[in-house]
Amino acid sequence: TLRMRVPALLVLLFCFRGSAGPSPHFLQQPEDLVVLLGEEARLRCALGAYWGLVQWTKSGLALGGQRDLPGWSRYWISGNVANGQHDLHIRPVELEDEASYECQATQAGLRSRPAQLHVLVPPEVPQVLGGPSVSLIAGVPVNLTCRSRGDARPTPELLWFRDGVRLDGTTFHQTLPKEGTPGSVESTLTLTPSSHDDGATLVCRARSQALPAGRDTAITLSLQYPPEVTLSASPHTVQEGEKVTFLCQATAQPPVTGYRWAKGGSPVLGARGPRLEVVADASFLTEPVSCEVSNAVGSANRSTALDVLFGPILQAKPEPVSVDVGEDASFSCAWRGNPLPRVTWTRRGGAQVLGSGAALRLPSVGPEDAGDYVCRAEPGLSGQGGGAAEARLTVNAPPVVTALHSEPAFLRGPARLQCLVFASPAPDAVVWSWDEGFLETGSRGRFLVETFPAPEGRGGQGPGLISVLHISGTQESDFSRNFNCSARNRLGEGGARASLGRRASASFSEQKNLMRIPGSSDGCSSRGPEEEETGSREDRGPIVHTDHSDLVLEEEGTLETKDPTNGYYKVRGVSVSLSLGEAPGGGLFLPPPSPIGPPGAPTFYDFNPHLGMVPPCRLYRTRAGYLTTPHPRAFTSYIKPASFGPPDLAPGTPPFPYAVFPTPSHPRLQTHV
Repeated sequence: TLRMRVPALLVLLFCFRGSAGPSPHFLQQPEDLVVLLGEEARLRCALGAYWGLVQWTKSGLALGGQRDLPGWSRYWISGNVANGQHDLHIRPVELEDEASYECQATQAGLRSRPAQLHVLVPPEVPQVLGGPSVSLIAGVPVNLTCRSRGDARPTPELLWFRDGVRLDGTTFHQTLPKEGTPGSVESTLTLTPSSHDDGATLVCRARSQALPAGRDTAITLSLQYPPEVTLSASPHTVQEGEKVTFLCQATAQPPVTGYRWAKGGSPVLGARGPRLEVVADASFLTEPVSCEVSNAVGSANRSTALDVLFGPILQAKPEPVSVDVGEDASFSCAWRGNPLPRVTWTRRGGAQVLGSGAALRLPSVGPEDAGDYVCRAEPGLSGQGGGAAEARLTVNAPPVVTALHSEPAFLRGPARLQCLVFASPAPDAVVWSWDEGFLETGSRGRFLVETFPAPEGRGGQGPGLISVLHISGTQESDFSRNFNCSARNRLGEGGARASLGRRASASFSEQKNLMRIPGSSDGCSSRGPEEEETGSREDRGPIVHTDHSDLVLEEEGTLETKDPTNGYYKVRGVSVSLSLGEAPGGGLFLPPPSPIGPPGAPTFYDFNPHLGMVPPCRLYRTRAGYLTTPHPRAFTSYIKPASFGPPDLAPGTPPFPYAVFPTPSHPRLQTHV
C-alpha cells in the first residue's frame, strides 16, 4: 500500500503547485534618468503576481514601505496597487537626490536593476569683463574675457558670436571651486580690431547639456583709431605746366588735429588744410606728393605721383635665341614710358598677337616656330615714341630631307637624282645610298655626288643644301632600285627615298631633242658633249621636246600639292635643274609656279629671288651628259615621318656607316630657324 500512496502524493503535489498560478515578477523596472535641478523625477516600477510589501532604496538605504514615505518630504510612491504599479516621485529635485535607486518586492525577494538619477544644473548668465561697452584702439591686439560662475553640471562651454557667426581664436580655462565657493569657467577671445569694428556687437554664450540653447551676454565695441587718409589729384594725368589740385580726406576717432604736406619727402612750405594746388612739372613723376594727417591716437600718411606724359623708349632689345626642338624659348624686351607702353609680341610677317608684356615664352617649340619675333610698343597718348625690335628664334632639329623631282632617263643614258636638306645645326654629312653602297661626295664608278648651298628660305629657316646624284650609263637595275638621300646632325637623322623614272623612247639619241636656254655665251650647253663640240650658233635655236612622255600626269585627277615639311620649310616640289643662264657659268633654272595647283593648296618655297645663283657649270656639263628640262607639274612625293629616326632606306640597302667619314673641319652651314 505504501508503494501505491507515494505516486498519488506526487500527483497531488504537482496539481497543487499548478493551481497556485505564476510567480511574482517585474513588469517594469526603473531606468536611468536625467533631470534638471528643481524639476520632478519619476522612476517607474511595476510587479506582476505580487501583492506584498514594495519599497524603494536610495544608494542602498530603504526609504520605507508606506506610499507617502514619511521622513522624505519630497518623495512619494504612486500608482495602482491592484495593477502592481509602484512609481517613485521626487519633486523638486535637488543635487543630493543624485543617487542609485532600486525597487524591491521584499516578501518575494525581488530586486530591480539599479537606476541612476543624474541632476543637471544650467549655467549662470556669463559676464564679459569691461562690458557692456568695451573701448578699444584700432590695430592694437586685445583679449576679451567671458566668465560663467556657479555649480553648473556638466561644465558649460563658452562661445563667441558676431552677427550670428561663431568666432574662432578663443582659449578656454576652468577654475575648480574651493570649499564653500562656486567654481567658474572662462573663455578668452583674442582679436585685433580695426576702424570697421566700431559699434560692432559681440555675444558670449554659455551652454551645456542642461541648457542647449544657452544663455547670452552681449557687448558693444567702441573703437578709437588714427586717421584713415585718402589722397587724390585732379587731374591725375597732365602735361608739364598744367595746374593740379590735391585733396586729402581723412576719417578719425577722435577728430583730426592737423595736416602736413610734402613733395619727395621735403615739406611744402605754407601748405595748410586738406587742399593743395600746384603747377605740375616733370619732377612730380618721380617725386610723389604726400599728405600726413594726425589725431590724438596717431597719424597716417598717403602719397601719390602725377602722370607726366612721354612716349615709349626702348631700354633693352630682345636677344636671339637658339634652342633644341621640344625645349622652351623665351624673349624679353624693356620699354619705358608714362603711361606704361603696351608691349605686344608678333611674328614677323604675321598679324596674330602671341603675347603681351615684357616677356614672351614659347613652350616646347617645334621647327614650325622658327623665325623672327617682334617686340612692339605703341606710341603714347602724345603720339610720340613707340617702335619695334625683333630677334630671331633658331630651332635646332634633326634634318628634314626632301626628294626633289627628277626627270625620267633613258637606258644607258645619263640620269640625275636630287634632294633638298634643311637642318639646324648644319648636317655632318649628306649621303646617297643604294644597293651596292653609299657615296657622300666625289665619284664612285658610274655615280657622282655634288652638294652645294640652296637658297635661304624664310627668316629662321637658314641655309640649306642641295645634293645631286649623277648616274652615267644607266642600267636596268637603276630603274627598279631605290636611292636614299639621308642627312645627320647631333639631334638625329632624316632621309628621303627617290626613284629613277624611265623614258619610253627606244633610242637614247632621241634625248638630244632638248630645249636650249637662250643667252648661252660661255661654252656651257644643254646638249650632250658631242653637240657642244660640233654644233654652231645658227643651229642652237629653241628646240622643244618631241617626246612628252615625261609630261603626262593624271589630267582627270586632282593634283594635291603638299608641303613635305608641314610648314617647316616652304619648299616647292619641283625639279631643281641646272641649265644655262645669261650669267657666266650658268645659273639655277626653276620653272614658274604651277598653274594647275588646286585652290587652297599649301604655299611653296619661292626660289625666284635666288635665280641669280651661279653654281659651277663644269660640275654638271661633262659628267652629266645632258640637262633636263623641268616642267611645272612635277611635285615632290614626300611623307613626313611621325618621328625623327634613321633614314628610310630601300629594302636590302646596307646601313650607312657614318663613322667612316671624318668630322668636317670647315665651318658648318647654320640653319637659322
